[in-house]
Amino acid sequence: MKLLKPSWVSHNGKPIFSVDIHPDGTKFATGGQGEDSGKVMIWNMAPVLREEDEKNENISKMLCQMDNHLACVNCVRWSNNGLCLASGGDDKLVMVWKRAAFIGPSTVFGSSSKLANVEQWRCVTILRNHTGDVMDVAWSPHDMWLASCSVDNTIVIWNARKFPEMVTTLRGHTGLVKGLTWDPVGKYIASQADDHSLKVWRTVDWQMEADITKPFNECGGTTHVLRLSWSPDGQYLVSAHAMNNSGPTAQIVERDGWKTNMDFVGHRKAVTVVKFNPKIFKKKQKNGSSPKPSCPYCCCAVGSKDRSLSVWLTSLKRPLVVIHDLFDKSIMDISWTLTGLGMLVCSMDGTVAYLDFSLDELGDPLNEEEKNSIHQNIYGKSLAITSPEAQLSTTIIENPEILKYQQERQNSAQANSGPGAAAPESSAPKLNSVMNGESLEDIRKNLLKKQVETRTADGRRRITPLCIAQLDTGDFSPALFNSVPILPSGSSMSSQLTPQLSSDSSPGQASSMGLKPTHDPMLTSPPPNNTAKPMEDNNDGVKSSLLLTSASKIEPMKALDSRFTERSKATPGVTAAISSTAGLTPLDSRPKDGVTAQKEAKTKEETSSDSEDKMAAINKNLTFGKRKPELLLDGREVLEKRKKGRPRKDKMAASMAQPFTQITPPAEREPSRVVAPPAPVAVLKLPTPSTQKAFSLQVSMEPSVFLEVENEVSMVAGSKLSQLRCSRDGRDWNTLLPSSVVVAAGSSDILAVACEDRMLSVFSSCGRRLLPAIQLGTPASALHCSAHYVMVLTAGATLSVWDVQKQKALVKNESLLTVLSGADTTVSQSLLTQQGVPVIGLSNGKSYCFSSSLETWTLIADKSDSLVQCADFRSCLPSHDTPVSSGPLAVMQGRNLNAGRLASRLSSTPHHLQQSMTLAFLENQLASALTLQSAQEYRYWLLIYARFLVNEGSEYRLRELCKELLGPVHKSAATSWEPTTLGLRKRELLREVLPVIGENLRFQRLFTEYQDQLELLRNK
Repeated sequence: MKLLKPSWVSHNGKPIFSVDIHPDGTKFATGGQGEDSGKVMIWNMAPVLREEDEKNENISKMLCQMDNHLACVNCVRWSNNGLCLASGGDDKLVMVWKRAAFIGPSTVFGSSSKLANVEQWRCVTILRNHTGDVMDVAWSPHDMWLASCSVDNTIVIWNARKFPEMVTTLRGHTGLVKGLTWDPVGKYIASQADDHSLKVWRTVDWQMEADITKPFNECGGTTHVLRLSWSPDGQYLVSAHAMNNSGPTAQIVERDGWKTNMDFVGHRKAVTVVKFNPKIFKKKQKNGSSPKPSCPYCCCAVGSKDRSLSVWLTSLKRPLVVIHDLFDKSIMDISWTLTGLGMLVCSMDGTVAYLDFSLDELGDPLNEEEKNSIHQNIYGKSLAITSPEAQLSTTIIENPEILKYQQERQNSAQANSGPGAAAPESSAPKLNSVMNGESLEDIRKNLLKKQVETRTADGRRRITPLCIAQLDTGDFSPALFNSVPILPSGSSMSSQLTPQLSSDSSPGQASSMGLKPTHDPMLTSPPPNNTAKPMEDNNDGVKSSLLLTSASKIEPMKALDSRFTERSKATPGVTAAISSTAGLTPLDSRPKDGVTAQKEAKTKEETSSDSEDKMAAINKNLTFGKRKPELLLDGREVLEKRKKGRPRKDKMAASMAQPFTQITPPAEREPSRVVAPPAPVAVLKLPTPSTQKAFSLQVSMEPSVFLEVENEVSMVAGSKLSQLRCSRDGRDWNTLLPSSVVVAAGSSDILAVACEDRMLSVFSSCGRRLLPAIQLGTPASALHCSAHYVMVLTAGATLSVWDVQKQKALVKNESLLTVLSGADTTVSQSLLTQQGVPVIGLSNGKSYCFSSSLETWTLIADKSDSLVQCADFRSCLPSHDTPVSSGPLAVMQGRNLNAGRLASRLSSTPHHLQQSMTLAFLENQLASALTLQSAQEYRYWLLIYARFLVNEGSEYRLRELCKELLGPVHKSAATSWEPTTLGLRKRELLREVLPVIGENLRFQRLFTEYQDQLELLRNK
């Protein structure tokens, strides 16, 4: 063993609280105290490893220094893929850093020119939620989540795929949480706190699995950190700062039953940090001796407040090495290299030590395959998708009724597999894949009961063959689900490639994402009983971001961890031939474009900020564009192809979605399709989206809901089935539809899909069908969901809105022909507000909404409206209230408001004319907000309107407004006054308006009058 203390690694003598070596071993990060802030530094590893590099002036030692943290940094951690660095500090923030490529060296702010940043690391996300110092951060295996813990007694789990989204907050500790570690399989996360407890949490439902307190009862005093660690085989969890017979120890907790029978003893003061070597080792063979089968073991380093470090092998009773007085102060953090032979240790005294071990000392590290087989043996059963029973076995049954039904079910299951059951089948490893809640085994047994026997003329027995549709586990095989991600469109990796992204990329680019199904020779026809081999491990920059599983109760991380998947064993008698490979691409044969496309998609999503892009996002799947609408009747005659006039080349062009790339040209449709009933010959005014083989979209951010459609998944009795899959907060469900899905939409409550056969289906967020299938008159052109409302715009230019909760129609087949004036006017955007009000934006710049109370179309915005251009209400804008930019009215009017304010300064309109225009404009805004039922915007414009009336001194209008808001003071039968408008109480609004009126002394009489009436009402 070699020991080195590189003196040049320092924070100018200030404490270093954390150190972490980059997965590729070329650099390491330190975090600690800076001059007057927290400091994160990235150092070159080469001068530590090689003496000649240390002496070479041309090799830079420090790569980057980041002073963004406002207070001391307590923890730095690289993500497993090495792309990100997370740091947490006393400023209650977690910062995520990424390397900025293509930027040359720069100097550290305020330093002499010697200190130059060789690499540029930029803070890309700041995660704010903790109310106290952040003590530790940890990336989950495969970088799915990032966990941070704090002295506010909580642990926050962040969605590392979509920062800064939070997954959950784990509450339960009653003291400062000072350490975190993920189980290497991703099933648990463990935390240790000053409340003398170590808690283990499940990642399936984020509930507490175990609360271990016994070894910590005697602990007195405290340590700055409690960095615990999980062994690479997942079997042991080792804590910091435990006590045994009033001696400090590092407690070993066994995964099996969370037993606490062993510990590492010998340090004189409390243990602050424990870190397992990432490798699993086996004994080194002596030269020439026959290899003895030896048990694999792990290696663990323990650092303590007594300034010493010990390294243990789990195969030895005593430590491998103990180094005393390595530092002047307590050890704060330990990091191993990924090779398992090097280790960096940092201390409160501001220095760092590097230890270099040899294979003779530690042993031979197992390679990935051997490590996988160990995981396979330990977790094989639980890691493949099995029937939900295994996972539910630990569930406590709380209701006697349920217990009764469970027992009945087990009895009937035993009766089914009676003595007559085939012996070899029971001995074979069972792979119960679950389909619609019933395992394939059960379906098969039930079918075998029904077999029909006949006798031929020569007396032989014949069993009539039965068609067991889709039981070849081809489409639903857990083997496939586990090993080959089923990607929504051939290879577009991420679920972020929703159709909305094709709105401003050319169709050519969309097709480069690899929408063509890729055939892989291995997948097309494996021989029966072939074991489909999952990918070993895809250390590709992009991890398999979506593994869609058929069993809904699978634990999220298990599905993602392709390294631990069970080699699926096909049940004898069931051919493992995979029937449809169109959507299945193994990750290895994926075209690289998929990755770049995902990155492009990401950046596009991050940068779209202005309202036009927002519009494109609202139009999730509207594909109006320069395309001839086609309606195929009977599959033969094409109904009148009308060329649409080209859309105007002004602003509207930006928010017009480009057509999807069409994947199945009509010519390829097989004649065996179930033909839709011939539609009434209607003139199709609006274009319809083309059917795609598969597509996916995100329908809701909070909670996050993803929708995936795969058309023509399988053939059953001559008709093609389409599959609809939805994952909501990690919980998945799927359903089948008899016809290809053309458009889909959803909200956090409901999902709606319109199919080629013009049927509209509505499902709840958990997959229950809420309405019977609705037959549309003409194909759907656009579909929107919002809250519990569904809106359909059909190609025949009719609009319908249904309230799914009350199961009634709000708008019934209302024709758009009244507003579609002019030959070349088309719908350029449409949306449905949270209150169920449909809004249509036309290519001529006008926007209409259909008011169900007035039963008529009302104009809410007009881009060419001269009132907007000349209205000047700058002086009336509330100073504290930011404008409501996300409401439907603001969305439809876009940026014209700002343009108007600008124009008014330059225009030389006479004052009285401008005053009338502004008044008219504000009253239009109020009326529009009212008909759109947008309460926030109504309140916003009402206050601006009131302030304008006060500034301009129009008393009659002001009095009428106040009178309407106050209502009758004394109840009488004759009044029809409603106390609220859009859920806002009118008298509360009046209370907000009165201070505005009080600003102008001319209206003090009016002010006092209404003030007194309000007081009177309040005292009543």
